Amino acid sequence: MDMKCEMRSESRIVLALDVTKREKALEVVEAVGSIVDAVKVNWPIILGCGISIVDELSEHADIICDMKIADIPNTNRLIVEQAVAHGARGVIAHGFVGKDSIEACIKASHGSNVFVVTEMSHPGGKEFTQPNGNRVAKMAKDVGADGVIAPATRPGRISEIRTIVGNELKILSPGVGAQGGSASDAIKAGADYIIVGRSIYNTKDPAQAANAIAKEISDL
Repeated sequence: MDMKCEMRSESRIVLALDVTKREKALEVVEAVGSIVDAVKVNWPIILGCGISIVDELSEHADIICDMKIADIPNTNRLIVEQAVAHGARGVIAHGFVGKDSIEACIKASHGSNVFVVTEMSHPGGKEFTQPNGNRVAKMAKDVGADGVIAPATRPGRISEIRTIVGNELKILSPGVGAQGGSASDAIKAGADYIIVGRSIYNTKDPAQAANAIAKEISDL
């Protein structure tokens, strides 16, 4: 059995690095890699720089590939295998595709973390994903996922999802900063980590911005 990759838990910040230029990505990660606990990369950076950017960034920080994997089990397996082969310590998959697709991600992860989206953090997330968020959270726990994604923009939902997954699964909460979510509110509601993007990488001093958020959390 593969040894599970344990996420660092110091600042409790995951940086959402949604940039498209390699130079900018490396500059930001070199500045904040020792501050944040992980860096989340999504399709913009992978399409802009190629999958090799995951290899490069993984030299500076633990990388979570947020491909919002949402396909049939075999396709999910292939995606996860590629992400892990390039150094990803975690992947994020949509839960609405069902149990078999998430199980395929877990089997292909080889010890990397699998996080399941319960609902999206933007306003549209309330239309279709939120009504099924509790069911997805229960499914994620039942199949042995490592954690779930719950919105920092709706702290009450974090609390509700925490009651479903208990302390066995990590909760990562996106939407802090530019989307209006509060780091302290998300942590107090039960999140283990908050996910922050533009409020860090779009500043003149990303390290200073990251440290300010880390202090806000540590002062709770």
